[in-house]
Amino acid sequence: MKKIIIIFICTLSAAFIAETSFAAQVSAASLPGWQLFMTHPITVTVLLSLASFGLVLQLFSPHFGFGGILSMLALLIFYVVHFIAGFASWLGIIMLLIGVGLVLLEFLLPGGIVGIIGFAAIIVSLISSGANTTHMAYAVLIALIIAVVGMVIMMKFFGKKLNLLNKMVLKDSTDTEHGYVSNLNRTDLLGKVAVTATPLRPSGTAMLGDERIDVVTEGGYIEAHRNVIIIKVEGVRIVVRESENV
Repeated sequence: MKKIIIIFICTLSAAFIAETSFAAQVSAASLPGWQLFMTHPITVTVLLSLASFGLVLQLFSPHFGFGGILSMLALLIFYVVHFIAGFASWLGIIMLLIGVGLVLLEFLLPGGIVGIIGFAAIIVSLISSGANTTHMAYAVLIALIIAVVGMVIMMKFFGKKLNLLNKMVLKDSTDTEHGYVSNLNRTDLLGKVAVTATPLRPSGTAMLGDERIDVVTEGGYIEAHRNVIIIKVEGVRIVVRESENV
């Protein structure tokens, strides 16, 4: 499955590189003023930075909200404007969707390979959809730096945790304070006297009235039919000591 995905992404990348870019056919001087402004390297950097910042906000949010909307809106503006201007193509958009899908799929499949391929597909889609490859590479790098710095600030200074990862980790504590017990703790047996049914070497069986219980000594040997006193109960482990009152 992973090999098929890798081959598929590589094929799309090769086809995209081989395709004659619309950017080579469109002169920057022939673009309308608003397209020149929206495809300017500074504008592109701002859009991608907003997209990465919104993604960071969304990762630390328990529900889809402002961060997700901001990120999607910034990417939508980027691709729509560059598609109209002739710099982006349907192949780049398809590669973006595939990359996003693979990143989401990574949360279901172990290994990390699928997520890396998806992330790489997104980067290739962004860089190849811009008017200038070099400027786009710088814009993507700046956006990534902003994302990393934003995550560090959220975790270090605001004490936030990634809600997306929290949903994948069991957070409920199965301790006795929350009513969870791995075994019945027989603390009611403390101090009671039982009679060994078998020799304890150091574990064996004792009779407490009509109840048969598994017990263990502190390390010594106790013969059968001896009185023992229960001195400690740790879950299913019942520790006894030979009683001096035979």
